[in-house]
Amino acid sequence: MKEFKVNPEFAITDEQSLRSLYPAVHTLAAVKCQDALDHHAQAFIRRSPFLCLGTQNSDGKADVSPRGDPAGFVKILDRHTLAIPDRPGNNRLDSLVNILANPSVGLLFMVPGFDDTLRVNGQAGLVNDPEILESMRVKDRIPGLAIVVDVNEVFMHCAKAFRRSRLWNPDHFQDRGDMPSLSKIILDQTTGAPSDHDEMRKIEDDLEEEYRKSLY
Repeated sequence: MKEFKVNPEFAITDEQSLRSLYPAVHTLAAVKCQDALDHHAQAFIRRSPFLCLGTQNSDGKADVSPRGDPAGFVKILDRHTLAIPDRPGNNRLDSLVNILANPSVGLLFMVPGFDDTLRVNGQAGLVNDPEILESMRVKDRIPGLAIVVDVNEVFMHCAKAFRRSRLWNPDHFQDRGDMPSLSKIILDQTTGAPSDHDEMRKIEDDLEEEYRKSLY
């Protein structure tokens, strides 16, 4: 594939040029931001089993991490504070290391079947307070760490992206079997996947066993 380069003639490099391409922001969209979690935001968070966590390191390198657990896994400590359990993962700790360097975070909460989403921005810190961690117990599994977010911006996001993508529509679900397994993709991208089918199956079975042991 030929390397792509942006034509400088068509690069948008300042806010005035950017805004000239769009109509004026709708009044409701401009004023909808809240600085605390009202009862609507709290109800949405209690229903949500999944969020995306956006972080940046001190150099501005960005990362987005999925976080999921049973609905209501994010604890509302008060109108300005959330706590997110850190469950077992791959131990890269990308989000956590970023938070230590740059506490600004963005959260996108999703609820299966809901086309609208909830966006929360704030400042995060890492804690291992036993009382907070105990409140996040799921089937005798207690997280070793929690991400506590001091909320400073909250707003609902409209349904356009989800409706365009038909994300929740079963008629548009894709067959996962049309692509290689996660194990094969990663091995292809790194050390190389084994050509022997049985060996590859063993690697895939080991991953499923790891899921079984670490999930609940």
